[in-house]
Amino acid sequence: MMAFTFTVTPKEPELIVPAQPTPHEIKAVSDLDDQESLRCHYPMIMFYKSKPSMEGLNPVKIIREALAETLVYYYPYAGRLIEWPDNKFMVDCTAEGVVFVEADASVGIDQLGDTVQPPCPYPELLVSDVPGSDGMIGCPLMLVQVTRFKCGGFVLAIRFNHVISDALGSLQFVTTMSEMAKGAPTPSILPVWKRELLTARNPPHVTHAHPEYEVEGKSIIPSSLNDKNLRVCGDHTQGPYNLTLMMMCESCAWLMGGKNCLDLPSGYYGNAIICPAKVSKAKILCESPLSYAIKLVKEARRQATPDYSRSTIDFIATKERPKLTSPWNFLVSDTSKVGFDEVDFGWGNPIYGGTMYGGTLHYMVYARYRNQKGEDVMVVPMTLPGAVMERFEDELRILLCDLMKNSSSLSPIMVPSKL
Repeated sequence: MMAFTFTVTPKEPELIVPAQPTPHEIKAVSDLDDQESLRCHYPMIMFYKSKPSMEGLNPVKIIREALAETLVYYYPYAGRLIEWPDNKFMVDCTAEGVVFVEADASVGIDQLGDTVQPPCPYPELLVSDVPGSDGMIGCPLMLVQVTRFKCGGFVLAIRFNHVISDALGSLQFVTTMSEMAKGAPTPSILPVWKRELLTARNPPHVTHAHPEYEVEGKSIIPSSLNDKNLRVCGDHTQGPYNLTLMMMCESCAWLMGGKNCLDLPSGYYGNAIICPAKVSKAKILCESPLSYAIKLVKEARRQATPDYSRSTIDFIATKERPKLTSPWNFLVSDTSKVGFDEVDFGWGNPIYGGTMYGGTLHYMVYARYRNQKGEDVMVVPMTLPGAVMERFEDELRILLCDLMKNSSSLSPIMVPSKL
């Protein structure tokens, strides 16, 4: 399905500073925050329809003011990253502010149809490319864009610096914004920094192997292969290379609760994820039943214990912030329960709230989406060449039809679009 074409007219970007004076201090980030793989920005997006009771109210004004109030509590976000000795990042809480863009779209939000589901086919329209806003050192740590649509609906897109928070941490920030927008005097959950809780022990004590960061072997993926040109072929495991394929834990593991809990306090908004992995030879994986791969994933999930988590943090510190390996990994992230689809600024829940992207060659994101019929569905983006995608869709329809015939408990499943 082709993306709907429309225009967005942004105004000049501005800096939003905290609504009240905040401490000027330098804050350390944790060793989980400071790993190389998180030195990037990631966008989250929420699509809101108009609401009769909110008619005449300007979402730009409401969100701008709520953002300033929220930055009083989350004031490190209004600062800038600086580089300490040994390439370590710190946050200089300067209250310089975050980037804010007001914009207007040429269409109504209903005209976007199902293109509001990830992957977003028009990210450059809803997240403006503001010069100097997407770097690391000395750059703003957040960009917020509110785009009004002709119908009275709007889109809120926020690009976060990953060094400061993960998806759950950014949700906590956005939830506070929504509370401020609706007149709350203080956040329901006060933010907690305490990044020393996820900093390496002294001395570090690595008690587990961490193949998610270190792996032997050479990639056989052609250099010409990009995110839009993925070929799945079992006999590619043959040849001169010893390919090691990583099976990563589904959605990694958040350390905020359950058996993985490292006593992080409520309100902690730093990065709190680890990615335990299991390793398999590609040939064995391809020749084994699906249950073999499922067993590996389950084993990886069981590894996410407090001891493994501490070992991961110590490993990152001793290896000078290694990157997660990517040529041999395939990471599946289920974001359907994170909660961006429940953030209400007064216009009700968004028709879609979550990640803007659907994944890459090595990374797939599941997301929850409310379609035009008002049904809650799961979006499972895939990356394949066009011709292969058509064949895959045909085979999938046949498989699903057979499943529907043999079970009365299955709900209908659609393949709604090919973006």
